[in-house]
Amino acid sequence: MEPTETPSVEQLETFPNPRPGREFSVEIVCPEFTSVCPKTGQPDFGVITFTYTPGETCVELKSLKLYLQRFRDQGIFYEQVTNQLLDDFVAACKPVRCKVVSVWTPRGGITTKVVCEYEAARK
Repeated sequence: MEPTETPSVEQLETFPNPRPGREFSVEIVCPEFTSVCPKTGQPDFGVITFTYTPGETCVELKSLKLYLQRFRDQGIFYEQVTNQLLDDFVAACKPVRCKVVSVWTPRGGITTKVVCEYEAARK
């Protein structure tokens, strides 16, 4: 099996916001996210939810799906991956605001939820 590419912001495509004069929110739920625990090498399974208010652009969903799949073989902690998802999303789309929530399948009787938020500076 060939190794997957490392995820990067350049893999996220955007398209023009169809209603730039109106604030609205978009929620994208990705229920099949996988990465690898860097300590144990075991797979981690999570649900990633992006909620954002578009600025000038919106994220293209197929590119987001392909970007997320590149985490499958990455050894990365929950906190790190959630922050990277937010940072890359903001860099690609430049939203007015964005929240990324990751909810992870329980391991050893412990559940984890990580929430990261961004809001653009007001002009």
